[in-house]
Amino acid sequence: MSQSRRNHLKSLLLHIGQAMLEEEAQEAEREKMKYMEENCPGLSIPDSMQDLQDLCRKLHKQIDLVDEERYDMEIKVNKSNKEIDDLKIMVQDLKGKFKKPALRKVRMSADAMLAALLGSKHKVSLDLRANLKQVKKEVKEEEKQTGDWRKNVEDKSGMDGRKKMFETEA
Repeated sequence: MSQSRRNHLKSLLLHIGQAMLEEEAQEAEREKMKYMEENCPGLSIPDSMQDLQDLCRKLHKQIDLVDEERYDMEIKVNKSNKEIDDLKIMVQDLKGKFKKPALRKVRMSADAMLAALLGSKHKVSLDLRANLKQVKKEVKEEEKQTGDWRKNVEDKSGMDGRKKMFETEA
């Protein structure tokens, strides 16, 4: 088939498709007008106040019915969407397990990680040692006693001293 013949057929198909789309749009507009004529009669505004109130009540009842139908339809749509999602998950499970990609190790400093998380406009420097608590060593009781060392040795010497050491430890 020659190039000119192919282009000619292509243009004919495009014209036919465009005509069909226009026809479908006109048909949809006619159906819409037909539906509106059937379900939405022309509005006649009554003269008396009582008739006007009755019309308002009637319109409110119709609005309530339409809202109920809309709510029911939304619930059905949400339920069917949930079922579709569940079925998609089941299909994936039946196909088999997914292969998880191997994660690469990334070397990044804490400063670079915070800059990546917080964005480039936040300048953050992370000094880990600055956040640590200062801990003071506890001074042992034996070191606190600053008495005569000879007295302490005399108390612990002999059997009485050994006996006292075991009694105080236990």
